[in-house]
Parts: sequence; structure tokens; C-alpha cells
Amino acid sequence: MKQEYTITVYTENQIGLLNRIAIIFTRRKINIDSLNTSPSEVDSVHRFTIVINETEEVVRKLCRQIEKQVEVLKAYYNTNDEILWQEMALYKVPTEIIAEKVKVERLLREYGARAVVIRKDYTVFETTGQREETEALIKALEPYGLIEFVRSARIAIIKESHGFHEKLKEFEQAQPGEDVAENEYLSKQAEVFTM
Repeated sequence: MKQEYTITVYTENQIGLLNRIAIIFTRRKINIDSLNTSPSEVDSVHRFTIVINETEEVVRKLCRQIEKQVEVLKAYYNTNDEILWQEMALYKVPTEIIAEKVKVERLLREYGARAVVIRKDYTVFETTGQREETEALIKALEPYGLIEFVRSARIAIIKESHGFHEKLKEFEQAQPGEDVAENEYLSKQAEVFTM
């Protein structure tokens, strides 16, 4: 059964990687509902947050395929119950309506929106929340002359995660890279010479 999944991919920051990951989805004719890239908590490691609507079997195969990319360190997938997530939205409305109608101001406060730009001709409000919340504010503002709306991609944190940097340390110890293996070899050689 299809449902919404959030795929979190930890990668090295390499040119062309986004294109190669997108091709994996394109070949399988899978639509990406949301895509965000950002630095992670680990220096020089980037994080992709990808939202799709698919079956778990398809998502599992996608993650395995993504992990085959040389620059990809790890790919996880989670349901919405397993993550904390938010999106940011901007709403542009005519300033004269906001100034005249106290009801609109009350409505914006109710949704936790705040003004980021106030001009004579329009005012831009910003709010964060889940998609249902940002869409509800669209419907509430439409009767007052909503001029423009834009929503960001999803950002998400896995609830039961201890942080990727810990997993990265475990991974390095289980499968040491050349630098780690060389350092271990040199340490053992140093022990031999000090005996």
C-alpha cells in the first residue's frame, strides 16, 4: 500500500550527485513530492530530505540503489510517525485588506503567522508547520485576496535517532577507510618497536 515516506540521505558534498540521485527516481517513474538539501551536523557531510508517496518495498529498493552511489554514506527511510517535520510557507496579501479587517489579523495570529515584509501594496506573512496547517491558512486567506503563496521543502529529524555522527563513527570502525586502516597499522608497528 502506498503511503508518504521521507528518505534521508547522508552524502559527501559532490557536484552532480543531486542529478544522479534524481535519475534514480526518474528511471522508476517515481515523483518526488519534496526535496531539500542542507549541511548536516557532521562537517563536510550533506543531508538530502526527499518525500515520496510509494510502497515500502519500492522505498527500500530506492534506498539500496541510492547507497550504491560512491558519495552516499547512508540512506534511511521513515514514515511520518517516525519523524518530526516542518515546512515554511510565505503568503502575500494586499496590505489594505489587512489594515481594514481586524478579522484577518486575528486569523493570522491564530495560525502563528508573522509579518516579514509590509509595503503599501502588499504584506508578506510567514508561518511554519505541517502541510495541512499551511494549506489551511491558504484557504482562510483566499477570500481576502491572496496574491501569492509559496511553501518550502520538508525538513525532518528522525525521532529515534542518536545522530548520524555516531553511526558514522560505528561505520568507520566496522569498515575503516584507508586513513583509519593506515593509522591502525602504524599504531601496531609503533607497539612492536616499543617492546
